[in-house]
Amino acid sequence: MGDYLSTLKFRYKVVLWNLGALFQWFSLIVLFPLVFLIFYPSEVLNSIPFMESALVSLILGTSLKWMSNLKRKEASTVLIQEGAVIVLFSWIGVVIISALPFIFAGILNFTQAVFESTSGWTTTGLTVVDVTKVSKLILVWRSVMQYIGGAGFAIIMVGSIIGPGGFGLYSAEGRTDNILPNIKDSAKMIMIMYLTYAVAGTLAYIVVGMPAFDAFNHSLTALATGGFSTRYGSIGEYNSVPIEFVTIILMFLGTTGFGIHYTLWKRNFKAFVKNGEPWLMLSTVFVATFVMMAKGMHGVFHSQAHAFRESIFQSVSALTGTGFSTVDFTLPAWQHFATGMYILTILMILGGMMDSTSGGLKQFRLYVILRVIIDAIIKFTLPKNAVRRIVVWKGDKEKIVDESMIREIILVFSLYFLTYMTGVVILTVYGFNLQNSMFEFASAISGVGLSCGITQPDLYPGALWTLTIGMFLGRLEFLVVIYAVSKLFRDVSRFLSRR
Repeated sequence: MGDYLSTLKFRYKVVLWNLGALFQWFSLIVLFPLVFLIFYPSEVLNSIPFMESALVSLILGTSLKWMSNLKRKEASTVLIQEGAVIVLFSWIGVVIISALPFIFAGILNFTQAVFESTSGWTTTGLTVVDVTKVSKLILVWRSVMQYIGGAGFAIIMVGSIIGPGGFGLYSAEGRTDNILPNIKDSAKMIMIMYLTYAVAGTLAYIVVGMPAFDAFNHSLTALATGGFSTRYGSIGEYNSVPIEFVTIILMFLGTTGFGIHYTLWKRNFKAFVKNGEPWLMLSTVFVATFVMMAKGMHGVFHSQAHAFRESIFQSVSALTGTGFSTVDFTLPAWQHFATGMYILTILMILGGMMDSTSGGLKQFRLYVILRVIIDAIIKFTLPKNAVRRIVVWKGDKEKIVDESMIREIILVFSLYFLTYMTGVVILTVYGFNLQNSMFEFASAISGVGLSCGITQPDLYPGALWTLTIGMFLGRLEFLVVIYAVSKLFRDVSRFLSRR
């Protein structure tokens, strides 16, 4: 009994140490927007809320590490169960700390600030901030939240803080993209790719005519498939085909799994071609674009060229989970374009690729389900004793579709739709029609950010919290929360019973 309790206490000290390390490190992230004081010295007074928030994070982190009474070497190995607890509490803590600059600056109240922060870290993009009335430091902070949230805390902690012993944390956040044998090397490789694309995206935006400040912010949020914009009218405010083209490229880069990116970086084109996700995604965008074009020619689009331009951008934005828009979905033309609104809702639910910055059900899971269905049909034509294996490619590796994989997919799908239906019902109770409720909550739970007008600063607090919880559960894909909560309850009950 004594050994069990001492082991349990030690494992939770490991949790405390790692949470403390993250919050200490996170205080530097909170201060990052202050770098822009070099370019905008008049913003110096707007830096105070960030300093206060960083101090809160530093004090919290230092306190947690002191409570753990461990050294780095002792706490460097994180098992998957502890990883789930760390991921859950790190997300909750970081979301709250990230909301503080909005509160300290007097921009938002607590509910609104937590909503905005959750939308940022989950790379959703729904917003209650009027971007025309806030400081540039706040705009940068929104972009930084989405950019880092896209990579995930597992990448940050394994790559920068913990090291190879952080496999449990890496796996707990739903990561399967260990593209190199060493987990830490995988995390660092992902960070290198992510930073490279961000720099390239910023330069590309500047080349096609976007102001440098806007280019920096939109490159981060496009790659994060987040959708926060520095402009009230999002990408549509620029009314530029080259800018929209660059955005589409960045959205596809963001929604592509890091393992698939790695096949291209290694020039392993054979492995890239064998991955089913990119082809399924391109096919879905192609079909959705042309259905929207055909159905929207009367009343929404004024020419075929206009129809193609608007349809493909909105389709890519919805499916990749980015949330940039070039149209206003609150206009009567779109509100009455039921086919278009439901197509976009379906695309948001389907989501981007596995191990990417996007949300939704994920293309890999959909691809596996399609392969299982096709295989079941083929089996009808084969002898009764025929043995078949379903093999799919994930990055540069083959994966055999087994019962455990199918169970996991069914579980995620079930939890997703249960949460989705609950959220839709709650929004309809608040008086919103079914079409808009389905659209808005699909945007929240899939981390997209497209809005049909429900998300507003004066939205009912209960509705804001409903969307906030939907964003949070969707980003962590439910299972992490279930694993963490069940472990906490189990450990507390065992601890009390054995004492």
